Amino acid sequence: MKAVLPLPDDTPVLEIRDLHKAYGELEVIKGVDIMAHRGDVVSLIGSSGSGKSTILRCANLLEDSQQGEILFKGEPVSWKGTGHGRHPADPKQVLRIRTNLSMVFQQFNLWAHMTILQNVMEAPLTVLGRDRAEVEKSARHYLDKVGIGDKCDVYPAQLSGGQQQRAAIARALCMEPEALLFDEPTSALDPELEQEVIRVIKDLATEGRTMMIVTHDMKMAQDVSDHVVFLHQGKIEEEGAPDELFANPKTERLRGFLSATAH
Repeated sequence: MKAVLPLPDDTPVLEIRDLHKAYGELEVIKGVDIMAHRGDVVSLIGSSGSGKSTILRCANLLEDSQQGEILFKGEPVSWKGTGHGRHPADPKQVLRIRTNLSMVFQQFNLWAHMTILQNVMEAPLTVLGRDRAEVEKSARHYLDKVGIGDKCDVYPAQLSGGQQQRAAIARALCMEPEALLFDEPTSALDPELEQEVIRVIKDLATEGRTMMIVTHDMKMAQDVSDHVVFLHQGKIEEEGAPDELFANPKTERLRGFLSATAH
């Protein structure tokens, strides 16, 4: 049997190369390259409609892209067909990649008929087939970690938006993923509830979790990121370390964007 070689240290957990995505005639992603190495926090910023969330959904194979490569730990997604007829060729590969890139959505997507504990346990049980006692222990641990361990037996409707989003983060963590993808995790929340979620994301960044975050919150992007990507009309306009990008924007578009988002 062939030995499985360990990944070189410099292999990104997630790499996107020359990604193109269109809806009919409308091209929304126009050749984007992004990578996240182990422990990196990469934030995607830009105006509404710049393509940030679409990139995340393509990376997680929730959307089909028409051109370009998506690599998970150095392994390229295998495709069949071309252009608008291009789809992933291997459903098992899709499932493996998706379960290793846990996504946290803007709308919490919790099941209303299940308790918070059941919500967090569901995917590890049904998708990964893990042992129930082990999954429950893990789920309780992650609910404690995000600060709502006392809410295990309540239903989503009984929680605030901030608590629901923290439950969604616990659910993502319970899959023990290689990376977390956050799609505007705080934009549906009131400002005071937003801070609860930002605190959790900051803690995860401090732990060295690999994350890709689409956010409208420039302060969070500046505080938690190793690398920030500014998108404009489906292309990368500017990118770099947060201190440099926010303090010395090189392009007129980024300067305009940052002044418009400054509070």
